[in-house]
Amino acid sequence: MDRLGALIVASFVLVLPAPIPASPPVTRHYAPNANFDANGHFAPGDAGFNLSDVSKVQELDLLPAGVLGLVWVGRCAGVDAAFIAAVTPFLRHPKVFGFYLMDDPDPVWWHSRRCPAEHLKAEADWIRARAPAARTFIMLMNLGTSKDPSFANSYNPGNSHVDLFGLSPYPCRTELEVCDFAMIRRYIDAAEAAGIPPEKIVPGYQTFGGGSWSDGDGGRYAVPSDTHEKAILASWASVIRRPVFDYAYSWGSQRGDKALENSPDLRAVFAGHNSANATVSGH
Repeated sequence: MDRLGALIVASFVLVLPAPIPASPPVTRHYAPNANFDANGHFAPGDAGFNLSDVSKVQELDLLPAGVLGLVWVGRCAGVDAAFIAAVTPFLRHPKVFGFYLMDDPDPVWWHSRRCPAEHLKAEADWIRARAPAARTFIMLMNLGTSKDPSFANSYNPGNSHVDLFGLSPYPCRTELEVCDFAMIRRYIDAAEAAGIPPEKIVPGYQTFGGGSWSDGDGGRYAVPSDTHEKAILASWASVIRRPVFDYAYSWGSQRGDKALENSPDLRAVFAGHNSANATVSGH
């Protein structure tokens, strides 16, 4: 090829359009418990939440446009007849985002019956074979302390085939003078050390306090102020920038505590957060 031909080819290559960047992953917002009022209204939607806590197909049918459901399963018994009967009615429903397989699964029979990773793997694989777009999710149990959290030898994508893993560092506690926001990074580091990559981590935000909860460190959980809540959100966002979904615990009160349903200041914080981090594409 002569010099003129080479220059023409080079010029042509230089003016080729740049690749179109992929769309960022979808961000959805979840606040479990007491999601439906007496009239079937999806109450968390008023604060911009767009992922619902559901356990019945009829609840999926009540969801407004733009809101999907995370189906509670909570078994960890593997793929037995009861699991198949519980999950099958949801598999083809267009409002299903995914399946919440287990909350605080216990790998060592510490606080509850042991949940073997192979049981979660069987459940996740069974769902994936029949509903490939559905996500599977668990909220991890901290096997260490708030100062030294650990998820070692528990669950990760390799041994469980679960898609997404929630972390629940709740930094506002009565025994502390100030919320321990550094706890959030400690949990994230511990999850990564256990083989969970950042893109599979679901942030868990503290939105409750009081009641009969014990924090395991000699105190009780304290309701974050709106300023504290913004610091919790900022601490998470500095590390996990675009999670597939995030998790505010909790919309409904549990154990006599105060939660989002009776905290107008915190609902306002989340209305702003959720609108600024809205769903951008797809399922």
